[in-house]
Amino acid sequence: MASGAVGTVTRGTTNTNRLRRVDRWIAALPELRRTRDPLVVDLGYGASGVTSLELHQRLARVRRDVEVVGLEIEPGRVRTADEQLEAVRAGRTGFDPEARIRFALGGFEIPLPDGRRAAVVRAFNVLRQYREVEVAAAWERMCARLQPGGVLVEGTCDEIGRISSWVALDPDGPRSLSISLRLRDLEAPSVVAERLPKALIHRNVPGERVHRFLADLDREWRIHSPLAAYGPSQRWIAVAQGMRDAGWPIIGGRTRWRLGELTVAWEAVAPA
Repeated sequence: MASGAVGTVTRGTTNTNRLRRVDRWIAALPELRRTRDPLVVDLGYGASGVTSLELHQRLARVRRDVEVVGLEIEPGRVRTADEQLEAVRAGRTGFDPEARIRFALGGFEIPLPDGRRAAVVRAFNVLRQYREVEVAAAWERMCARLQPGGVLVEGTCDEIGRISSWVALDPDGPRSLSISLRLRDLEAPSVVAERLPKALIHRNVPGERVHRFLADLDREWRIHSPLAAYGPSQRWIAVAQGMRDAGWPIIGGRTRWRLGELTVAWEAVAPA
């Protein structure tokens, strides 16, 4: 553990374009678009700073003044990211040499200078190795570093970013669960079960709300299989509408659904 940093060193698995699904969801957040200080923290970016650089690149399309701070508790990873940033500044990469991004040591305490707080904290693939009982304390600590109206996005994904899920939180607690899937060749939406956030991954058992949610998703996917002839996005849109019609508190609409996303209010899937 780095001196003063709170947390445990993760495996550090990093792949280019791995977090594209959650990045485009963050880019659409009203909280990011309306904040006066668009500071975004990428907590636990891993062995390479590439996902932080990609995060800045994607968010800058909607907030040119966005600033990204990548935090890691392993000093060697910070040095590696700083070397990557030097290449960016020298114009040797495809990233903007003028990008407002930096890397630093830090963990769940999220150290930021001058009393600043984050509009968004993205903590992806960070809590997977923790025990479920440790999640609430980590959430609370990270949320304490948010601006008023800020959002913590905590989740996980597979190694190439085709299966993702995340929880959106504020200091009052979890607000929603989102899943995002590569629809082409998808056999069943419940494949996301193995990539649920830590707070839910052990709850996919009979009697738990998230288990019923995934079972209903699979059923809707089967029911609407004839729509596959019109493309997987049309099938998924029908699935999302079917879930809403069945009484699930689905948030958002077709703009997000056609991307393979689905967001549901947290209370509908929270641990029983």
